[in-house]
Amino acid sequence: MSKLVTIYGGSGFVGRYIARRMAKEGWRVRVAVRRPNEAMYVKPYGVPGQVEPVLCNIRDDASVAAAMQGADAVVNCVGILNAHGKNGFDAVQVDGAARVARKAHKMGVERLVHISALGADVEGASDYARTKALGEEAVRGYFPGAVILRPSVIFGTEDQFFNRFAGMASLSPVLPIAKGKTLFQPVYVDDVARAAVKGVLGEAEPGLYELGGPEVKSFAELMKEMCAIIHRRRLVVSMPGIAAWPLAFGFDMLQAASLQLIENKVLSRDQLKNLATDNVVSEGAKGFADLGITPEVMGPVLPSYLWKFRPSGQYDEMTASAGNLKGDA
Repeated sequence: MSKLVTIYGGSGFVGRYIARRMAKEGWRVRVAVRRPNEAMYVKPYGVPGQVEPVLCNIRDDASVAAAMQGADAVVNCVGILNAHGKNGFDAVQVDGAARVARKAHKMGVERLVHISALGADVEGASDYARTKALGEEAVRGYFPGAVILRPSVIFGTEDQFFNRFAGMASLSPVLPIAKGKTLFQPVYVDDVARAAVKGVLGEAEPGLYELGGPEVKSFAELMKEMCAIIHRRRLVVSMPGIAAWPLAFGFDMLQAASLQLIENKVLSRDQLKNLATDNVVSEGAKGFADLGITPEVMGPVLPSYLWKFRPSGQYDEMTASAGNLKGDA
């Protein structure tokens, strides 16, 4: 275990999968997070002492440098969906990304993998898309040999997409969504991790990769498929932007009025702007095929973790079977 990789945000949704795979590759893994005491679950990913969470704030130079000390490779998974307190889009996704790349270059790190997002655009309407693109530019400026990954919406056991809406569908007969016609190309979290590992190991050419799964579906279609999986008959209502805007504005104002004590985790105005653009891989872009990876389809994966939202949870199939037997009798 002579090689060391530092993963910023390594206890998060994507980061933990990368950490697990890097441990399996025999590397020492340093998981740089704001609250290491809440990231102890990463330690069993390897043998004792192989995976260690360390304190780091991506907004602080000294903190980022300390976590990078002695690292052979660096992965930056830090990103936000909603600006909250000091963790604004520019502070985290532009300045934070630039800080990691600048320190990596200065400290002689061999390889850098940066996790961005599909739809990143310096001219984008949303702050999320704009800052993701500016972060990429900063990374390339300081570390031209970086591997930059742009995944579409990511699904997996701990995701904030299907889990959130499945929770809503389990409580209400109506599932309201905004911009239901927007297209997505969902990608499995472990496939993104496999791509990141390719970058760390030097098995991916430097540059930009757009990562999308094998299926392209609209927001509304994804929600209907999800409802079928959790055995809930729900009316999926797609709200146009003009109808969803007051709702997003209200949640943003609630966050502001509470002095950031209440975080808007439902729908923000910036997220609404981001939903105006399809989230699919660009024609001709490098992607999974260039990395030698065949992405996983959603079908076999979604039921493996969404079962908990079914009426009877893990026993729902058994309950249905019992009902069928009673009907046959």
